[in-house]
Amino acid sequence: MKKTKKLRQLFNHPGIIRIAGAHDGLSAKLVEKNGFDGVWASSFEVSSSYAVPDANILTMSQYLERACEMNDAMSIPVISDCDTGYGNVNNVIHMVKKYEAAGIAAVCIEDKLFPKVNSFIAGRQELASVAEFVGKIMAAKNAQEDPDFMVFARVEALIAGLGMSEALKRAEDYAEAGADAILIHSKSKTPVEMLEFCRNWDKKVPLIVVPTTYPSLRLSEMEKMGIKMVIYANHGIRASIKAMDRVFSEIQKSEDLLSVQNMIVPMDSVFDLQGISEFKDSERKYLKTEHENVRVIIPAAGDPSYEESMKEIVKDSPISMLDINGKSILERNKQILNELHIHDITVITGYNAFKFNVDHISYIVNQNFKDTTQADSIMLADNKLTDRSIIAFSDIIFEKELIAKLLQCNKDIVLAIDSSIPESGISHDYVKAQDAPVRGMRKMSPTKLNRILKIGKNLDPQEINFEFIGMCYLSKKGAEIFKQSYASNKNGRVPSGHYKNDFLSIIQSIIDQGIEVSGLEVNGGWMEIRNFENYKFAHAIFK
Repeated sequence: MKKTKKLRQLFNHPGIIRIAGAHDGLSAKLVEKNGFDGVWASSFEVSSSYAVPDANILTMSQYLERACEMNDAMSIPVISDCDTGYGNVNNVIHMVKKYEAAGIAAVCIEDKLFPKVNSFIAGRQELASVAEFVGKIMAAKNAQEDPDFMVFARVEALIAGLGMSEALKRAEDYAEAGADAILIHSKSKTPVEMLEFCRNWDKKVPLIVVPTTYPSLRLSEMEKMGIKMVIYANHGIRASIKAMDRVFSEIQKSEDLLSVQNMIVPMDSVFDLQGISEFKDSERKYLKTEHENVRVIIPAAGDPSYEESMKEIVKDSPISMLDINGKSILERNKQILNELHIHDITVITGYNAFKFNVDHISYIVNQNFKDTTQADSIMLADNKLTDRSIIAFSDIIFEKELIAKLLQCNKDIVLAIDSSIPESGISHDYVKAQDAPVRGMRKMSPTKLNRILKIGKNLDPQEINFEFIGMCYLSKKGAEIFKQSYASNKNGRVPSGHYKNDFLSIIQSIIDQGIEVSGLEVNGGWMEIRNFENYKFAHAIFK
């Protein structure tokens, strides 16, 4: 429902309408949060927020910008305090068109001369002639296109000291000219003037009051008086000034912030008002990047306790859930992927599956992880292997640049291979590539692809020249090749004794079919948590 219609319905339904003043999007959100019917885009509050007098110093555009800010921040109607209409009838016509187009539900104009001075400032309070202001009301109503848009006329005769008769006469003329409601303003310290005005009002159009100076007037009394709307016009900015002044004063006197902790809201409260939850949801749903269709599969089902030096550390924890200075391996890798706008992450669990607790990740449990291979785990997520995919082994930590380089590769199957010499005596995933790596202390590291000829754990040490780091990129076509090779080789054995559906064996079978498998040469940008020395080193790196 349009906000103009919402406000119109409030006037058509029984009960008093309660409106509170605001000066920006945040204060407007607080008005809505506390259950008010609408927001008064107060010229006093807005000018105060700019630290200038409420005397038409700001332009219409500045007030309109703030009104739009409030309107965008919430779902309840905005009534804009538009002073005298920012000039003569032509300014009023322009103002109505702009405010209506912006979705503001109503405008209120007052019968002072331009430039006006705030009603509660002693001294000059000059009123326009009745004829001039009646012309503004008629111009405003003729300019509107939405029949539910409302124009309120604010009577300042009591403020200017012209008496009750003048106030009533002006109100009647403004109602006759087409005003949708009359805001009768008073700076009396008691509600006596309001009571007298209401007794003499013929109820042609609804009445609005602003009880700033007569705060004792109760809501139930207003309803009996026939008042339809009450505006608490400036309490928001006055409350915020007092609260901020108190906090800043306390901080200035203290050596720390402990004394003001109970005087301020937690950061989470601010985040809620900012709409951070909706912001994150929208990013996950709609933020499109070059990597928007990339899926990541992390096989993490295996029992890592085979490594003697890690046996105690991983006796009740999967390797990827090991804590490294406050964050698990999986959490660190997820953060890197999210920074690249990759959010479709699936982890295949098995060993101590209940330990996996990183949010916004899909989990699939491999119930038979003790009797199956890494490739079997990967294929439990075969429905994800339908587009560009990355397979990342669970015992590595990687840098953002490494993922970015993999995704830049214009090949169907790409394995990240490291040119450093592997440690002797430890089982590695060895690679023989077509071209030897560039050796030396310093070298450039462009995105270089090198055709892989062989891969396995038992290659001849004399022919290996790289190590597979445990990260593989598959294009849509590459993912289909991988799935077909898995299906055709399943349950067979190769001479080395590995199952044919072991990950490395599947890659080798693809190579043996004459299909190109490329290696992305890297020299760093990743580390493996294979033994206690690796784990200890990771703690030294990630502070």
